[in-house]
Amino acid sequence: MDFIAFLFFATLTGIGGGTLRDLLLGVPVFWVENEAYLLVCLIVSIFLWFFAYRIEQFSKPLRWADAIGISAYSVMGAAKALTVGDTVLVAVLMGVSTATFGGILRDTIAREPPSIVKPEIYVSAAFAGAGSFVVLMQLGAPQTVSAALAAALALLLRGGAILRGWSLPGYRAKGRR
Repeated sequence: MDFIAFLFFATLTGIGGGTLRDLLLGVPVFWVENEAYLLVCLIVSIFLWFFAYRIEQFSKPLRWADAIGISAYSVMGAAKALTVGDTVLVAVLMGVSTATFGGILRDTIAREPPSIVKPEIYVSAAFAGAGSFVVLMQLGAPQTVSAALAAALALLLRGGAILRGWSLPGYRAKGRR
């Protein structure tokens, strides 16, 4: 993969979920309103282009960075939906979409199996983060507390999948083992 393709995939991953969220919510797309998000994607891409092979030697830091992103963006996506007045169910879906869609889109275009079809906890962690944030907000908890607790839950679940191979049971058709 050349640098331009690398930049494309990094940017697609970084802005894909938020773009989908903003389009579905009918609000201005965040990176069109503030191109600093594109500059962050560019800077991170340049850094990773030169140093990813070294970083990966120290275990799985890129997977952990993704886990932190899932945790944060699941909450941020849900919060944005609530801010514009959408329902709790829409807010949870927007949180999950914000956290996961960019990676799913990247994997699909790259012809890699998306994380959503792998047996480990990925989308479920985003669902737990967005869902718990929305529930805590509905119960009247302060937004900062709700966000911190929800992001921590999502990170705990995704971290367990990374460290311990946690997964949820998969569907099996009757009669199959």
